[in-house]
Amino acid sequence: MKRNELVLGNKTLKDITEDIVAPVESFPGKGWIGMFLGAKTLFLFYIISVAVVISTGMGLLGVNNPIGWGTMIITFVFWIGIGHAGTLISAVLFLFRQKWRTSVARTAEAMTVFAVMTAGIFPLIHTGRPWLDFWLFPYPNQRGPLWVNFRSPLLWDVFAVSTYATVSIVFWYIGLVPDFATIRDRAKNKIRKVVYGALSLGWRGTARNWSHYEMLYLLLAGLSTPLVLSVHTIVSFDFAVSQLPGWHTTIFPPYFVAGAIFSGFGMVVTLMTLVRIGFPAFKDYVTLDHMEVMNKIIMTTGLMVGYAYGSEFFVAWYSGNIYERYVFFISRASGPYAWSYWTMIICNVFIPQIFWFKWARRSIPVMFTVSIFVNIGMWFERFVITVTSLHRDFLPANWGMYAWSFWDTAILLGSFGMFLTLFLLYLRLFPAISIAEIKPVMNVGKEGEGGGHH
Repeated sequence: MKRNELVLGNKTLKDITEDIVAPVESFPGKGWIGMFLGAKTLFLFYIISVAVVISTGMGLLGVNNPIGWGTMIITFVFWIGIGHAGTLISAVLFLFRQKWRTSVARTAEAMTVFAVMTAGIFPLIHTGRPWLDFWLFPYPNQRGPLWVNFRSPLLWDVFAVSTYATVSIVFWYIGLVPDFATIRDRAKNKIRKVVYGALSLGWRGTARNWSHYEMLYLLLAGLSTPLVLSVHTIVSFDFAVSQLPGWHTTIFPPYFVAGAIFSGFGMVVTLMTLVRIGFPAFKDYVTLDHMEVMNKIIMTTGLMVGYAYGSEFFVAWYSGNIYERYVFFISRASGPYAWSYWTMIICNVFIPQIFWFKWARRSIPVMFTVSIFVNIGMWFERFVITVTSLHRDFLPANWGMYAWSFWDTAILLGSFGMFLTLFLLYLRLFPAISIAEIKPVMNVGKEGEGGGHH
């Protein structure tokens, strides 16, 4: 069966190198500078907001009694979910030999690293005393019986997220090594040659180098793949191991993983759309076929999270538990936070179904709009899970509303400033597409022209 070309424009091997390293070697254009200044301003606003909250106290945020978990935990889970698509695209699809991953894997991996970095800050702020956050880690100390609680899912988060971050960064970096060597060899000034020479770890492109590289990359892909499933499963335990109605449910692990992949692919489509606009030469590498495949995954995982939402109602009804029934059938569907619940349903379940139509899957404006709605919907999913269960628990005497404040909004929006600033810097300093992986798939794209096979 003839496959669509993975690289358009009849590129030569030299063209590929020139196109991909051009953003790294040339002065940035007005578009990149404009986006960077905007993101940097938002990032500075984020730093100031966090500093004010830490110096003044958690009282500035909307957390109260009974809603002790607010924006910090909601946004933490949101960003961790964003980080899932990168490893999925890169590691899982690599193991399944899916060649369409080559053009988007590098950027998706970068997205994972920056999303996990952004996420990691929120639990640290949530503790209220971030200068004591090193207490989260078990280590020999003089504090007597004071010790981390290994039975707490919050401690499991520390290990799961830090492991995921470490493996993701190493996996991303190893994939960059051959391309760093390419930039080093093309460098025309000493500083660039020294910096990229150090980053390339002495790469010479010998058969021995490639042999070791491919084995290490395969091992890291194998190590990363179970982490895709395990990290968000463990994050879901923050809720699932409790006794609170709406949280105490066994469907949470697969539900969270499917939601994470869904939101992660939504963010990948958002970013790849911006990359195509900011760097038009990349349109030959990140083609509409690539975007269409990701849109199909968004549509599929949207159906999966829709199934999970429906299962929650069924389990609440079938269990006969009056508290579960109250949470799902009354509180979430028609309670004071029903607006957030139906926002989640519309954004996550109904809007992505437009991708049943091929014209929508291949339309850049449509897919960009849908990806934004997906990210809004997935943030609201975490809002619904956290707030709607806490604001009405077993005792009506405990009931209360979440006091959302200006500082909640500031920190939520500011976190996007941090993420986008890091991402834009990455586009300028690192090759956004893997040169070493694009060149071997050229034969696949030319099979119809008699240029090779796969």
